[in-house]
Amino acid sequence: MSQNKRIQSVKGTREFYPEEMTVRNFIYQNAKKASELFGFQEWDGPFLESIELYAAKSGDELVKEQSFVFPDRGGDLITLRPELTPSLARMIAQRQNQLTYPLRWWSFGPFWRYERPQRGRSREFFQWNVDLIGPDSPLADAEILAIGATFLKLCGLKPESAIILINNRKLMDQQFEKIGVPKEKRLEVSNAVDRRNKMTPENWDEYVLEIGFSTQQLDELKKILSDTELWRESEELVELFSILDLMDLKSYVRFDPNIMRGLLYYTGTVFEAYDVSGNVKRAIFGGGRYNNLLSDVGGDPLSAVGFAMGDVVVGLILKEAGLIDLSAAQPAKVLVTIFETNLLGASINAATRLREAGVNVLIYPETAKLPKQFKFADKIGVRYVLVIGPDEASTGRITVKDLVDATQRTIDISELISMLQN
Repeated sequence: MSQNKRIQSVKGTREFYPEEMTVRNFIYQNAKKASELFGFQEWDGPFLESIELYAAKSGDELVKEQSFVFPDRGGDLITLRPELTPSLARMIAQRQNQLTYPLRWWSFGPFWRYERPQRGRSREFFQWNVDLIGPDSPLADAEILAIGATFLKLCGLKPESAIILINNRKLMDQQFEKIGVPKEKRLEVSNAVDRRNKMTPENWDEYVLEIGFSTQQLDELKKILSDTELWRESEELVELFSILDLMDLKSYVRFDPNIMRGLLYYTGTVFEAYDVSGNVKRAIFGGGRYNNLLSDVGGDPLSAVGFAMGDVVVGLILKEAGLIDLSAAQPAKVLVTIFETNLLGASINAATRLREAGVNVLIYPETAKLPKQFKFADKIGVRYVLVIGPDEASTGRITVKDLVDATQRTIDISELISMLQN
């Protein structure tokens, strides 16, 4: 055995073997389909950004604790992008007067956050982002929510498995005002509410008292957070739930006053989707309305609503539920064997004809005994093995062995192509 030290991957990064790529591609393909069903266009931004872009928009925790930050050769502080919305706002601000609104954009790409790796969380992840820029209306909010619900449907996650919890920041600000929370304290209270499900009830009560609440205010706050009918006091939410009902999505959505979202820039509707049937307790996706972000990066004020979904949590949920067909990791459904060296041309010709017909084909890359080639095909999950021996070559036909049904027949290549395309 080699004495050289085995170099490990960087902590928190991920290695995508074929099965893991199958999961990632399944998520991407359904995200793409859900986005395009609603007329959204794909785009992307830089993987590297100035840390200044996030400093005033995303909160201290993201900037100071979760971002990978380093100086470039000129001394400027650069970060691997921890999220995409600030990049989106900057890019729109740069061409604000040249674009046609409303913008309906979506993206799927890599992101990095310096977090403690654990189940459902890594330092490197892929993220789906969907944003509707321009209109400020419950209908726009409903369209964004509908894309998220459509993705859940496409993946096979039914309402009894996944639910989208909805709240409204304006509504909560009104409630905070009623119990005497000063304006300058509301962000701190919002963050406290956002952390509630991550703490024990006793620790959370203690935390809220420590940030300046009285015992009476704490009791009033807990009443607000348990009121499932509170949404009826918000005109925006009343209209939003009415539209979602018209979209036949009522079973996928529910009001929850505990949903706040921790980032600074949310201004209205906020939401998070959760798995309710398995063992994964983290959010599948989350987002909301952010009407002030564009002006924060130098653009004119412009309304926006969107959400983001990392691939780690949803990948765990989909695998746990058995909703991903890992047979898609198989390289091809056909292997063409090499019977002997002087028949190599016949095998290459058959493989070429099949590929021209759109069939994915492997050709065994060396002359070897047929049992070895069949064993290889079985191990990698190939279903059909083609043999072109002297008899087949003399008649222009091909023997096809089905490793699933354990059947065999000899047919013309045109018949084979027709069989494989169906």
